[in-house]
Amino acid sequence: MTVVVTGAGVLSAIAAGVEEFAAALRAGRSGIAARGTGELSADLAGFDFGAAVAARYRLAEPIRRAALRAAARAPLPVQAAVTVALQAWEAAGLHAEPVPADRTGVVVGGHNLGGAYADAVRPRYRASPAYLPGRYALRYLDTDHVGTVSQVLGITGEGCTVGGASASGNAAIVHGCRLVACGEVDACLVIGALTELSAMERQAFVNLGALAGAGANGGRHSDAEPATLCRPFDEDRAGFVPGQAAACLVLESAESARRRGARALATVAGYALRLDGNSLADPDPAGEARVMAEALRRAGLGPGEVDYVNTHGTGSRLGDEAEVAALRKVFGSDLGRPWLNSTKGLVGHGLCAAGVVEAVAALVQLRDGFVHPNANLARPIDGECRFAGGRAEPAELTVAMSNGFGFGGFNSSVVFVGPGR
Repeated sequence: MTVVVTGAGVLSAIAAGVEEFAAALRAGRSGIAARGTGELSADLAGFDFGAAVAARYRLAEPIRRAALRAAARAPLPVQAAVTVALQAWEAAGLHAEPVPADRTGVVVGGHNLGGAYADAVRPRYRASPAYLPGRYALRYLDTDHVGTVSQVLGITGEGCTVGGASASGNAAIVHGCRLVACGEVDACLVIGALTELSAMERQAFVNLGALAGAGANGGRHSDAEPATLCRPFDEDRAGFVPGQAAACLVLESAESARRRGARALATVAGYALRLDGNSLADPDPAGEARVMAEALRRAGLGPGEVDYVNTHGTGSRLGDEAEVAALRKVFGSDLGRPWLNSTKGLVGHGLCAAGVVEAVAALVQLRDGFVHPNANLARPIDGECRFAGGRAEPAELTVAMSNGFGFGGFNSSVVFVGPGR
């Protein structure tokens, strides 16, 4: 069964909606800045959940009231999930031409999403355990995202969370595609959940040597402007910058989309999700190449037909080298054909949300015919790769690949084909 994308929503440091996101990507706008503590991050500055809900004025008033009632006091990750779900629901026209509630599903990509919330609640618990909010028993669970979104939108089909570290977003897309393709649901909301790091979680990444601008890991650019310190695929890269972001795709069977008169943004033509058999943080180029090749095989496409790759591209020393080696293995003599860029250089690393955020980035570039800049790429680590430069480039794009790799040997790749093919 053919699976298409009929709606999308996104929330990030550079945009609060798909059209704004597309414009920000084209402009090469960076959301990376230094917090008051000096830590680098791409945060949602000034996010207002009430305003975000009000902006969805095309949705029925009962839906907007339900969103406020269910999530007005929820932690930021849950509010972000509801926000992008409402955007995607409206964009897919599900408010006007709905899919039956029991034929609609929700898959949330993400795990360990309540770390910062637990940190915020802990002082109250220590002061007086009896006054710990009873709702905490639900809110600290990752499944609260599924329950809240399903309540707001009245969804009664299958729902779950899936996790794969930084490949969680792609894992959710894969699972959502499978639900639609096997006929379990006609439409599925796939949400990449916002990861709000606790202080301890952030420090763990610092101690691992994974964060840019952290102590000695800042490299020779450590005194530079914060927005220049995330440098995917550059010789001077020194780690990733966390980014607060969330995104949602509506995946739907082509038959359901036709029945509703919904326009398909793209087809999910192929995907793959595989393990390395490795519990550590070190990437394996062979495993990464395997999922790219498998996604293309399922799509019925050859490497020479790929126009664009939205790379995992975090800016880590080992990770970027491994991904380039994997691309070289898969594309061979066609290595210089597809455009390559990293959205993380602009919005930071959304961790669990990254795969869905970057899927939206791939879709708007397919739609609008451009590739966004590679932020801070001055000295590429491979001269044969066709990296986008410091400005957006016009490009005729029909086939796009989006990669996601996670600590613990999670490898994933998704192939989208534009409607014009």
